[in-house]
Amino acid sequence: MKATIERATLLKCLSHVQSVVERRNTIPILSNVLIEAADGELRLMATDLDLQVVDTVAATVAQPGSTTVSAHTLFDIARKLPEGSQVQITAADGKMQIVAGRARFNLSTLPQDDFPKIAEGELPTKFELPAETLKQIIDKTRFAISTEETRYYLNGIFLHVTDDATPVLKAAATDGHRLARVTVPRPEGAAGMPDVIVPRKCVGELRKLLDEVDGAVEVTLSPTKIRFGLGKAVLTSKLIDGTFPDYSRVIPTGNDKLLKIDPKSFMQGVDRVATIASEKTRAVKMALERDRITLSVTSPENGTAAEEVPGAYTATEFEIGFNARYLLDILGQIDGDTVEVHLNDAAAPTLIRENDTASALYVLMPMRV
Repeated sequence: MKATIERATLLKCLSHVQSVVERRNTIPILSNVLIEAADGELRLMATDLDLQVVDTVAATVAQPGSTTVSAHTLFDIARKLPEGSQVQITAADGKMQIVAGRARFNLSTLPQDDFPKIAEGELPTKFELPAETLKQIIDKTRFAISTEETRYYLNGIFLHVTDDATPVLKAAATDGHRLARVTVPRPEGAAGMPDVIVPRKCVGELRKLLDEVDGAVEVTLSPTKIRFGLGKAVLTSKLIDGTFPDYSRVIPTGNDKLLKIDPKSFMQGVDRVATIASEKTRAVKMALERDRITLSVTSPENGTAAEEVPGAYTATEFEIGFNARYLLDILGQIDGDTVEVHLNDAAAPTLIRENDTASALYVLMPMRV
């Protein structure tokens, strides 16, 4: 194999694929990236057996061929090569030579025949989503994905279609303490799609790749696998084999105490008083009186803090406690000038949303304080 490629092009392509590769691998071939050179382009592929990224870039190919080489080593070399340099890659007899300007490297390779590929099989559901919509779905839900390995079925974003007043696609994530859900119009071709849980790592890699996509993303899926076509890059992932809980049961419908508040000042107030909250509980108490909200924290180690924030509230007075970090995560997703907080009592789930037409809604469980 012999090919020449511009350093910036190689670096960009490697940045797409190498982040899938785990730093510590018991199987040596999984530390490598598969490089295939043919027809004026280089095709790079990396996998961790659950997730696979393929990216294709233009290159001058003098001799077609393929090999595998350490993904992180190649990425680090490309990162440190002089800007604007042409990188010549030659592979033969278990070695790869990289030459750029006066720098030359000789790396060990492993045979491409040993490189595992995710067998995709039949992916019957196919639809397109604008890249911006997919970004919004991820950004407004992924903070609520659970990291608890024992509840593995919560370690991803749940995608499903429903026939509400109009057919919609819903994305939800929860860790048992908070829930985030985004609703978008159902894309053409998504009718009858299976309910799927997209794993956390796949969500992270997809979000990185979306920054470089302007148009639509082609989504194809089956009950066990999902594939995203992002221009020249293709991301394929196994799905989480489990049943996502019926989250609609925890979305409150009868919360009659309404607080309307500016999310920015609310967020800043929570952040300030939480400075002294103990790392373990992160509890913030919210005392609601007519058009006056008092945020307070009492910490046995550090002392107390309180701050009043303006808000529109006319229901009965009461106090409720929240985990400050969870509340800040949700408020950070609100784009508008006001946020609606629908409350019931100090023990019932609280509903947070921009307004009743917003695509995203959040549910937060209160804490005892």
